[in-house]
Amino acid sequence: MKSFLPQELKTPQLHGILLGSIGPRPIAFASTIDAEGNPNLSPYSFFNVFSANPPILIFSPARRVRNNTTKHTLENAEATKEVVINVVNYDIVQQMSLSSTEYPEGTNEFEKAGLSMLKSDLVKPFRVKESPVQYECKVKEVVHLGKEGGAGNLVIAEVVKVHVREDLMDEHLKIDQHKIDLVARMGGSWYSRANQGMFEVPKPLSSLGIGVDQMPHEVKNSSILTGNDLGKLGNVEMLPSQEEVNAFIKENNMQAYVEENESSKLHIIAQEYLEKDQVTEAWKILLAKTYN
Repeated sequence: MKSFLPQELKTPQLHGILLGSIGPRPIAFASTIDAEGNPNLSPYSFFNVFSANPPILIFSPARRVRNNTTKHTLENAEATKEVVINVVNYDIVQQMSLSSTEYPEGTNEFEKAGLSMLKSDLVKPFRVKESPVQYECKVKEVVHLGKEGGAGNLVIAEVVKVHVREDLMDEHLKIDQHKIDLVARMGGSWYSRANQGMFEVPKPLSSLGIGVDQMPHEVKNSSILTGNDLGKLGNVEMLPSQEEVNAFIKENNMQAYVEENESSKLHIIAQEYLEKDQVTEAWKILLAKTYN
């Protein structure tokens, strides 16, 4: 067994050991607004429930290791004293991951991730409509744990209203753990699906993904592609060129679907590529009609 004193390790090394060994960790999909009312949405896996009476949730937006700056979520929570914590299940895990991309201040991550803003009842931040459980919270206190990169900031939030999707509960208000299909964070790019086991979600690009809001209308409003499919598609820096699309369609004998206006068939084939994480190839299929 190798043993270390924390001060012997660089912060990224210690961070990796902590995240790789303490898990699975639930995910707080935190929605806030800034002083001007601009929405912000970001996930945090330093999170859990700590009290039922009063109902208290705590999550920690840590200072960035690379430049010791603070995150918009923390700044907004301190400024407005309100937050909505949305639960993450498997149906929205790819969109949640896409929202963690560090877009410029003022960017609406709801739109980038293709998620719906739902007005809250008692607080100003919006809820994530697609989330199966949403907690409207008032921020009671923020505890700063340090001033260096990697230091946590405990946002202690009291739940003031709970929203639960009706089909998840029985007559006794017990939540069916299979139906809710929760996911949790592991180390690296790994997650755990509570009712099935571990799976991998590639981390968002260090450069900015285009986001769901920049997709062609036919793609982002597809009746076939899921939210997770859109999350994968949104995490590309640029779309393939017309020449790349035409060459791929010809090489794979898909021209007939394009000529016959078979959008549904093309979307089904693209989805099969997405299931294998072949995102670039999926985009070439989805853009075939656009470039035809």
